[in-house]
Amino acid sequence: MDPHLTTTTSVSPAVVTADHTPTTASITHTLTLIHDNNHDLFTKIQAAKEIRRLTKTSQRCRRQFSDAIVPLVSMLRSPSLEAKAAALLALLNLAVQDETNKISIVDAGALEQIVSLFELKNTNMQEHATALLATLSASVAKRSTIGKSGSIPFLVKIIDTGTPQAKFDAVLALSNLSSESDNLKIILESNPIPNLVQILKTSKKSSKISEKSTALLEALVGFEDGRVALTSEDGGVLAVVEVLERGSPQNREHAVGTLLTMCETDRCRYREPILKEGVIPGLLELTVQGTLNSQKKAHTLLRLLRESPYPRSEMEPDTLENIVCDIISQIEGEEQSGNAKQMLADMVQVSMEQSLRHLQQRALVCTPSDLPIASNCGSKVSLNYK
Repeated sequence: MDPHLTTTTSVSPAVVTADHTPTTASITHTLTLIHDNNHDLFTKIQAAKEIRRLTKTSQRCRRQFSDAIVPLVSMLRSPSLEAKAAALLALLNLAVQDETNKISIVDAGALEQIVSLFELKNTNMQEHATALLATLSASVAKRSTIGKSGSIPFLVKIIDTGTPQAKFDAVLALSNLSSESDNLKIILESNPIPNLVQILKTSKKSSKISEKSTALLEALVGFEDGRVALTSEDGGVLAVVEVLERGSPQNREHAVGTLLTMCETDRCRYREPILKEGVIPGLLELTVQGTLNSQKKAHTLLRLLRESPYPRSEMEPDTLENIVCDIISQIEGEEQSGNAKQMLADMVQVSMEQSLRHLQQRALVCTPSDLPIASNCGSKVSLNYK
């Protein structure tokens, strides 16, 4: 809330019942105040603040105050900064976890007014406007409308200049909006990749903002302009590789998906930029310890990073070990090659241990008749890299 906004109210606080919900009479009274144009602006501001207070944690109140949406949107047109802020925050609470209210807010013409708030150069107002757009963008039905409202360039700018909370909300909104292909084109035209890369460099790799940023990058590199922008940005590919190595499981999945999309689209162009950032150890780890999708994507990317795009002959099976040996034989520097070899050995060991534990667990719940007959119960795998 803006520090200069008054906390004095001429609206009596809602009367609540024993279960701490406002009475029907108090809700009706507040709705009357927000609707009645005969009341002065100060009274409407206090009514908006009361709606914000009552809808902060109550889903039931959000439904009961849905009729306040139209007059609250009208308040956004007021020249009073205090009126704009009170209405904006009330609308924000009304939209939280309420799809019907989200749609009603957009249909009431709020988007044009929200976008105009970014032009006020007021940090608090920009932060509140960004939060409302992030909340509204959760509505799949209105993502196309939001994308056409002119809000996307402002959201991209907020990623660069906004407060930490505003940056997160802007990334969240853009990530939501990116599900629409037309929105993706508008996002890309606004040049978000330098700002997204900066977020990946400076934020914790397992954080939500990093996860949403990587998800957005994965969508953007589906376009040639997005791939060029990422590889042209200083440390861009490296930032994605670092997320692949140290991010949350979901974030690592987005990171490997980003690199895979690039390599699948133009292997000859993007193989070297990816390889030179030392991606192999992280990919090897994902083949064993990533999510199921991450494992599949990591295997596919490793095959694409191999020097020869053609499969091996039957005499030389297309195994993970052979694929990696092909790759690391082309990597410059003994240290990186040695790290990749050791990582492969470690990953194979982890895989064997996991398989053994799985077999032991099955043995505990199987009867003797359930178990397969095997002539050789032991096995040995050797990786000789020396």
